[in-house]
Amino acid sequence: MKHITTLTIGAALALLPTLGSAWTAYNRHEVVPLGDGVFEVVSEVGSGPTDFWCGAGDYAYRQMRAAAVQRLYLWRAIGPSVSRPGRKAVQFSLTPPPGADLQPGFALSMNDVGDNLRAGAAQQYCYGAEPAVPPILRP
Repeated sequence: MKHITTLTIGAALALLPTLGSAWTAYNRHEVVPLGDGVFEVVSEVGSGPTDFWCGAGDYAYRQMRAAAVQRLYLWRAIGPSVSRPGRKAVQFSLTPPPGADLQPGFALSMNDVGDNLRAGAAQQYCYGAEPAVPPILRP
């Protein structure tokens, strides 16, 4: 009986999402892969468009090994996080969302599905202000 209880608890724990599945971007925003090439950048207090694009660009470039010229698409506008209940998030992908207007805009918006930047340009938003991490700790 003890063996069955241990197996049941182990199986239940294996099914729970873990913090290990999240990745932390340069600006300390959590980035969580959702599957099928879609990932979400989870909001922090005071997050703005540059914070989301920084997290997305950093993840695409450093984790997904995307080329700097690879387009990064806003997949789902800002809304409730899929991975972190009670938080807001924006979803991104390296592939365009179906039926979206893919013309790059002139303003950063977290509401325009299909808006896109090159991964390198998005990552540059990480370095526009005082770094969140001392330069000696950058990978």
